[in-house]
Amino acid sequence: MAEIVALATPVLYSIVVIIAVLLIGLVLLQPSKSGGIGAAFGGVGESVFGAQTLSHLSKLTIVLMSVFFALTLLLAILSGHKQKSKSLLEADATLSAPVKTEAPAKAAAPASLPAQNPAPAQAKP
Repeated sequence: MAEIVALATPVLYSIVVIIAVLLIGLVLLQPSKSGGIGAAFGGVGESVFGAQTLSHLSKLTIVLMSVFFALTLLLAILSGHKQKSKSLLEADATLSAPVKTEAPAKAAAPASLPAQNPAPAQAKP
């Protein structure tokens, strides 16, 4: 199951990105009250799709938006199952458990290294 999820996740991300780009294009082509970008290109939407442009573009936008939200929700579910986290009660129990640590034994300094605090040099008379 984990292998299928690992293989499907990049494919789903790619599909979501493609749908997002298509949605951006569809929204920009739809005419607004002031004409929108579709009017700036000489009414591209109307000339390509005919007289029923608004209804076709709106329906396609709604379909792509629904698919986008469904895939995004699926990706959220898949990524949530990928990370196995402990519940708050289990995490709290491990944090409140006493930690037993022993102080490490002090190792003797090797003879070749100088002392940490050398004795002050005696002044010459």
